[in-house]
Amino acid sequence: MTRARKKCGVWLIGAHGGLATTMIVGALMAGRDLVSTAGLLTETEPFDQLGLPDLSDLVFGGHDVRETTVYQSAYDIYKDTGTIDIEKLQQIKDDLDAIDADVRIGTAFNCGATIRRLAAPKARRRQGTLRDLVRSIQEDILGFKDRHGLEQVVVVNVASTEPPLPPEPAFETAKGLRQLIDADDRKALRASVLYGYAAADLGLPLINFTPNVGSVAPGIQVIARKNGAPLIGNDGKTGETLVKSALAPMFKYRNLKVLTWQGYNILGDRDGEVLADPENKQAKLRTKDGVLSQILGYPLHTHVGIDFVPSLNDLKTAWDFIHFQGFLDFKMSLQFTWQGCDAILAAPLLLDMVRLAAFAQSKGESGLMTWLSCFFKSPVGVDQHDLHFQFHHLMDYVKVHLEGGTWDSGLVARTGQVRLPR
Repeated sequence: MTRARKKCGVWLIGAHGGLATTMIVGALMAGRDLVSTAGLLTETEPFDQLGLPDLSDLVFGGHDVRETTVYQSAYDIYKDTGTIDIEKLQQIKDDLDAIDADVRIGTAFNCGATIRRLAAPKARRRQGTLRDLVRSIQEDILGFKDRHGLEQVVVVNVASTEPPLPPEPAFETAKGLRQLIDADDRKALRASVLYGYAAADLGLPLINFTPNVGSVAPGIQVIARKNGAPLIGNDGKTGETLVKSALAPMFKYRNLKVLTWQGYNILGDRDGEVLADPENKQAKLRTKDGVLSQILGYPLHTHVGIDFVPSLNDLKTAWDFIHFQGFLDFKMSLQFTWQGCDAILAAPLLLDMVRLAAFAQSKGESGLMTWLSCFFKSPVGVDQHDLHFQFHHLMDYVKVHLEGGTWDSGLVARTGQVRLPR
């Protein structure tokens, strides 16, 4: 199948952050063949037969409250972790500088004291009523689309973790969300809700890689379906939870009863510092803690700890202890340690999803992209955390399209089943 050669816009909420920067740098370097495409599922068969947008056809812009440049963010990553090669970085500097013209002032409110402190003193926050903020967000994205002559723009939320949203019945409907925004009810909302609402209202695909559930609230899902926008979230699955979702089924397959699964995470960088705030940490732990009991089918003792270690920068380490019971009721244990770089693990997933989201919209699909659930800790619309199930769901989606079929987006939601490959 011939690859599409149309430019596709990528609008990043948190464009100056380490993850967004790594994503941009990776796309530019891989597009120029300066690095391999390791980590990118969409560069393997059968995904390469779908006609997805090329990495070199992605155009980047976004919002951020911090005043810096994309190149400076990339240079800081080089200094802190060495994950970006400085010589190759110099080769794409002009491209990175050009992206700065498309990074606009973002908005942040009710985001927690730590995020406010980290954004200062060079914070740039857009002012106005909530309706004014939605309008300015949309104007920024549409201006980006017009300047580059883009047929598609995919919105990606990679902003910092916000405190959890309070229960609010108005989130359930499009009308209720509009009323909260028009009433300028800041106590009931977070910035993530405004970004999600703005994208869905414009009919743009939305990927929420954060635990901030407001971006894909039920009311926003309604608006997205009505306006032909695919969307998915929440909270990218890149490290300890990825291993859990792959390893836990093994115990189920062998009828080994897991008694305890204790995990401990240490990480640095801004994400680690934000998650050191108890308010913000609560939203993250909510998505990490719910995986095991769903996969195994019974309650167990489980706990996840997260601590901030400044010297680690964007590197992270997770240690897990698993206590399980086997034949003759004998108790045994398994331990594993996961060490990696958050942005290096996450950036290729975002590039995969951007390309697949653009493809989905080109096929007239809208609403929840449940087939991307393997990329998330808490996938909306799929109450199944088994990585093997989730991956077959994605492969089933690809197979349907390669066979010229029409994807039934409600299949998993209705039946919890996928059509496994022969």
